[in-house]
Amino acid sequence: MSQIWTPREPQRIGRNFIINTPRCALWAVPGLGKTATVYSVLNILKMAGSNFFPVLVIAPLKVCELVWPSEQRKWDAFHDLRVIPIIGEKQIRDDALMRRGDVYVINYENVPWLVQRLGTKWPFKIVVADESTKLKNFRLKGGGVRSSALAQIAKNTGRWINLTGTPSPNGLKDLWGQTWFQDFGSRLGYTYTKFMDRWFYVNAYDHTIEPREGAKAEIYGALSDITLALRAEDWLDVRRPQPFIREVELPPEARAMYKTMERDFFIELAETKHITAANSAALSSKLLQMASGCVYDANHVAHFVHDAKIENLRSLMEELDEPLLLSYWFKFEVPMLQKAFPDDFRVFKGKKDEDDWNAGKIRLMGVHPASAGHGINLQWGGRAIAFFTQTWDLELRQQVIERIGPVRQLQSGFDRAVLIYDLIARDTLDGEVLERTASKRSVQEALMLARAHRTGDAPIEIAPQAVWKDLL
Repeated sequence: MSQIWTPREPQRIGRNFIINTPRCALWAVPGLGKTATVYSVLNILKMAGSNFFPVLVIAPLKVCELVWPSEQRKWDAFHDLRVIPIIGEKQIRDDALMRRGDVYVINYENVPWLVQRLGTKWPFKIVVADESTKLKNFRLKGGGVRSSALAQIAKNTGRWINLTGTPSPNGLKDLWGQTWFQDFGSRLGYTYTKFMDRWFYVNAYDHTIEPREGAKAEIYGALSDITLALRAEDWLDVRRPQPFIREVELPPEARAMYKTMERDFFIELAETKHITAANSAALSSKLLQMASGCVYDANHVAHFVHDAKIENLRSLMEELDEPLLLSYWFKFEVPMLQKAFPDDFRVFKGKKDEDDWNAGKIRLMGVHPASAGHGINLQWGGRAIAFFTQTWDLELRQQVIERIGPVRQLQSGFDRAVLIYDLIARDTLDGEVLERTASKRSVQEALMLARAHRTGDAPIEIAPQAVWKDLL
């Protein structure tokens, strides 16, 4: 069911800026609503006439699959915009191009194919580069294949919009390639070499590249008329944690398994493996496991169900590009995360991990709510938290948040908002648990209402003796 679109103040500012700045960049952390802001712009342009369409959105694959289609469906104001993903096998992409739409969404890897496929008949009047840091390696000579392909048609595209939460993850030198698509070098230099010569120098001792004194202010000043930066601290209350829901769509097979377990307390896996929930407390645990990607059998062996949350987390990390504290609940999540993020993920075990986190040496640190209690200070290492799996226990959730919470941030001299991202599998128990922690409803009431709502059955009863060890 769609929701009524009511833009927040930063979204109104972003919308007006993009409308009045044909080739621009919008920098904002995940959660401030960049995607919906762009849709609101496109909606206004469509009402003004068809001269601005069709639109091409370029984004990472999972963002193409999930974020842009779901945001269009989510808000009632954007339902007239026809969104067509150009992803998948070649024949599927060819068929998608033949369909009539307003917004076509393609992943960066397929941009060279699209440019070659369309040739001189480039139809797109607006290009939106979501996660525009993917263009940072563009060079007029010897640059990346994807950005070079886009450069062929950039000057034939009237409007260009760069979107990112972290415009310079590796330093100021990342800005030239992205900005070239906005102004073709008029602000930062017509070649990358001229840009580097003007604002950087090579350290004679270790040969590293460092910005010259005052370079940051000069570069930002040069970009000020075509760039809008929306800082979380300017719009969010730094005295309160700021929650954002990242909705995850279960794959069809996983969705079917989930519904079967919810209805029958039983599913059958391959190799004659059966998963059974003996009672409602066990069912709660099985459903939360499945929502997060695996499910335990009677011997406590985890069986893979999906990796939708892993991919959502990957997208969040790319967009956020700062240290992230990750709360997990089930043991199977640890090997899943270690496999998905072998160079970034570490489980918190003690003082050394605390020190390394606070020193900025850990990109993604996993903490279990039961072990993230008092006496742990993590506020120096970052301000962003993600909950991979929900827990019914509000106190445990709050303990995780308090490790880097607003009070600790302010006490340590940081004037920055604490960002909380909940990875929620849509139409699963995840949402009910999150709602319960907000409303402090009983576990019994939340699960009873959830199952009755989705299955149409009479509410089930939860044994009053259910305790946390039964849910792990």
